[in-house]
Amino acid sequence: MSRFAIYLFVFTAVCQVPFGLGLHHVLQRLAVPGALPLALVTSISATLLLRVPLRRMMADKPRKGPGAQLSLLADELYFTHWCAAFGATMFFLPGLLVLGLTYLVAPASLPLGVGALAAGCYAVALVISLYGVLIGRRWLRVRTLDVAVPGLGAAFDGYRIVQLSDLHVGSMCPRERIDAWVERANALEPDLVALTGDYITSGTAFHDDVAAALGALRARDGVVAVMGNHDYFGEGDPLIERLRAAGITVLRNEHTQIARAGDRFTLAGVDDVWTRRADVDRTVAGRDPALPLIVLAHDPALFPKFAAKGAHLVLSGHTHWGQLAAPIAPTRHNLARLAYRFHAGVYRDGDAMLYVHPGMGTTGPPLRVGAPPEITVLRLRTPGASEA
Repeated sequence: MSRFAIYLFVFTAVCQVPFGLGLHHVLQRLAVPGALPLALVTSISATLLLRVPLRRMMADKPRKGPGAQLSLLADELYFTHWCAAFGATMFFLPGLLVLGLTYLVAPASLPLGVGALAAGCYAVALVISLYGVLIGRRWLRVRTLDVAVPGLGAAFDGYRIVQLSDLHVGSMCPRERIDAWVERANALEPDLVALTGDYITSGTAFHDDVAAALGALRARDGVVAVMGNHDYFGEGDPLIERLRAAGITVLRNEHTQIARAGDRFTLAGVDDVWTRRADVDRTVAGRDPALPLIVLAHDPALFPKFAAKGAHLVLSGHTHWGQLAAPIAPTRHNLARLAYRFHAGVYRDGDAMLYVHPGMGTTGPPLRVGAPPEITVLRLRTPGASEA
């Protein structure tokens, strides 16, 4: 067993403590015989059962056969409990502190006991987890943003770029879901489709599925992609070959031009930062400085560098918005904010604008709350042009 797996099992075991306390409380209230042993056995079993879905996730291979959907549902239900146990722990610890302080100040005024607190915390976390695992990561949102691009020719006013990012095709995000997303994207009749990386989670088992699914995308000026860090967590070059064979243009520290009725803009794509393949200077070297510059960059950390190079629009992904965000103002209040400077939504630097896409698949816990999968339509506007 790897060190990561050992840490994960220990963490999982710790998170079963509030669950076990809450279960014991409920069983006692229901006068179930052997409440304590039942709660202990259930908590220990919940920890040990992690091995089954974890092994499937680490192997990250397609689910096949008549039991494929049942296997996926079983893993989803387990991770619903896992996320609920984790959430309950996060609620329980400050709640326990409040109970302790209350007991020290006014012992007779305790509103509830430790068991009741644990049960309540798990119940709330379970509702959130059920939504996040079974609904939140399936509910697809289409967002439209108008982007004024300085110097954009009138022929491009209203030009529609559809962005998809961080699909993470894998054992928890099967091909069928990607096909549905592609169908939805095609229905938007884009002028250009921009793919901003992380098509898989790891390995090579899903390369063919990714290429076949994304190869079905249709746009007037084609489909353009850049690579993300997860795309190299196996063998990136074979994936690039498959994407190109499917008719997708993969930009690796290079740029091209998009033309329409005599007007043009430069479209650039930078390679992955994490694996040290990104080269900002090379990406824009030799471009026509008179043309608007739009950049695809998986990691939004490169935004300041491209803004300094004259980029007008940078499209990124990578952060997933943390997969957990507040229902109100999710671009401000999300888990990714703890780790990333550019974590969600729109940012500006002079004439440059960055959009950080929330992604579509998941990594880690297969849960999305407040940050649903998204297809983004970026409608380019010529400054001063009348609305269509």
